[in-house]
Amino acid sequence: MYALVEYKGKQYKAEKDAVLTVDSIDAEKGAKIEIDSVLLVSDGDKVTVGTPYVKGAKVTVVVEDSFRDKKVLVFKYKSKKDYHRLIGHRQHYTNVRVESINA
Repeated sequence: MYALVEYKGKQYKAEKDAVLTVDSIDAEKGAKIEIDSVLLVSDGDKVTVGTPYVKGAKVTVVVEDSFRDKKVLVFKYKSKKDYHRLIGHRQHYTNVRVESINA
């Protein structure tokens, strides 16, 4: 059984006990979050597609840990103009484990 969920503007495929990497969540480790914006639910042979969301479907996730991704370096320059900038960025992410899918 799996479900496609929309969370914080992005879509994820949620299966039981799967670990999803989502944008940073301001919640404690071990906190439970219910996601009710479920786009699709499939339980083997039956597929339910929402318009736009499946009514009554919820996915429960548990917050595991937060981390920062590798540094991404952005280098800008303009030739012959003595202009150059080096900018670094590290995105914050949170791992969540899918606890249950209720259709």
